[in-house]
Amino acid sequence: MQKNIIHAGLGTTQTRRTFLKSSSLAALGASVPSTLLSQRSAFKKSRKLRVGVAGGRFGNNFWAFKLHPDCEVVAVTDLRPKRLAKMVEVYECANTYPSLEEMVKDPNIDAIAVFTPAPDHVDHAIKVLKNGKHVLSAVPACTGTVEEGERLLDTVKKTGLTYMMAETSYYRDFMISTRDFYNKGLLGDLYYFESAYHHPGLKTLYYENGDDGEDGDQWKKGQRTWRYGFPPGFYYTHNASYLVGLTGERMVEVSCIGWGDDDPIMKNNAYNNPFWNTYAQFKTNKGNTARIDVVWNSPVKAGHPTRWIGTMAGIQTNGTGGKDLKTEIVRQSRQKGNDEVGYEHGTNAVEAYEQELWYKKDLMPRELRVPSGHGGSHNFLVHEFVDSLVKGRKPAIDIYEALAYTIPGLVAYQSALKGGERMKIPQFDPA
Repeated sequence: MQKNIIHAGLGTTQTRRTFLKSSSLAALGASVPSTLLSQRSAFKKSRKLRVGVAGGRFGNNFWAFKLHPDCEVVAVTDLRPKRLAKMVEVYECANTYPSLEEMVKDPNIDAIAVFTPAPDHVDHAIKVLKNGKHVLSAVPACTGTVEEGERLLDTVKKTGLTYMMAETSYYRDFMISTRDFYNKGLLGDLYYFESAYHHPGLKTLYYENGDDGEDGDQWKKGQRTWRYGFPPGFYYTHNASYLVGLTGERMVEVSCIGWGDDDPIMKNNAYNNPFWNTYAQFKTNKGNTARIDVVWNSPVKAGHPTRWIGTMAGIQTNGTGGKDLKTEIVRQSRQKGNDEVGYEHGTNAVEAYEQELWYKKDLMPRELRVPSGHGGSHNFLVHEFVDSLVKGRKPAIDIYEALAYTIPGLVAYQSALKGGERMKIPQFDPA
């Protein structure tokens, strides 16, 4: 089940004794993941990959495509003329199309990066694949139903082309560090995981701000966007990645509770969604427990608070970006202390972890070693997609990983609609 392409087989396993004798876990983060280094050193030159980019709102954040030495941006598209004009500027590409449907017909494009609205991802990815092009899709892989995911998988199988999902969590700095610790055996056996996506204040994204359209057109200020009432269960990929993208295990069962109120948005949206927030508890194929909360409306601090607990140590992070990021390593200690009423208990050692800035390491082409969005992940995603195609290998987040991150949330949402009924999660990995 292990599918950690980028960080598989890092380091050697340590015993609990040698681990506890380590003077500082934080220092271990300075080591460079060996698999990424070998990928760089084994690189073989070939003609540049010709990439098209669809969708300028989020897509303009992936300017690393124009910096990567092994690819070139040959076309851009967006339905909105103002956004398309911005894409021309960002990607320095004058070859434009009025829609993705027109772009996919271009025989000079090898692959298309799809950054269109979430409800369109399956339809757009399938159009790209059926027109003989590889696809990088923003999250989630699919929305609404499990059948959508099955339709996408069937198309990937039939075309034999590469599908990769641009799951930003997989390459966040603190996730790369956690994966490095885990693969070196420093956490022991991971048996508990919890993570939340706290994104309050989303109402500002439910309406057009008017920047992309003229008065009277469909993008004028105040018009509803696709995010209006979007179910939280459709957006579990960020947090599922922190577990599935670390251990390779799969979520097989779920019970989920949702919360909503009488806000008009919860009463009248295209999804018939009654929930602002959903709180899910999963069982994995290893018999472990994973808890994931996705919260759109609540008095919580924004971020991805996440905790991994293993038999030798745990890692906990507030999952925010930049200078506000706080990550700690907790390891078992033989020291004893007393609680507030005098009972003796173990006092586990807690160390602040000074986050490695992995983008500065020799893990990507030099041109891409600059800061990027979502905790440094954007440039890693671009490189992984391009590098996998140039070398003819599977990307880290292939169609099977993408579904393993996405489908659990869809089933969790159905569980919430049924009052928390425990439900089985379909599995799609090849036998």
